[in-house]
Amino acid sequence: MSRSAIERLHAAVLSRGSDGLQFPRTAKLLRAGSSQIAKKLAEEAVEVALDTVKNDRAAVIAESADLLYHLVVLWAALGVWPVEVWEEMERREDILGIAGKMPKSSESAG
Repeated sequence: MSRSAIERLHAAVLSRGSDGLQFPRTAKLLRAGSSQIAKKLAEEAVEVALDTVKNDRAAVIAESADLLYHLVVLWAALGVWPVEVWEEMERREDILGIAGKMPKSSESAG
């Protein structure tokens, strides 16, 4: 999913999240709040990991899409915009040469 696809998903979640009739899953998640969304996000991450262990490529793809959806819903619930994540990734790329995970000592300093 490209940046623009994530941004489109984010916009859709924001605009459709209150429509419990047409988009009941998204509306229910947003009503449940960030703690419940975080639990669902964690469940999806575990499913990706388990499917990876089983070497089930198709399931990893499907569950990864679910994981990204729930991440974007969490962003929407917390008021995080995709551009903020892209900026952080670019900052990391400038420091590390890739948009990887920052070392623990650098994370707490920044």
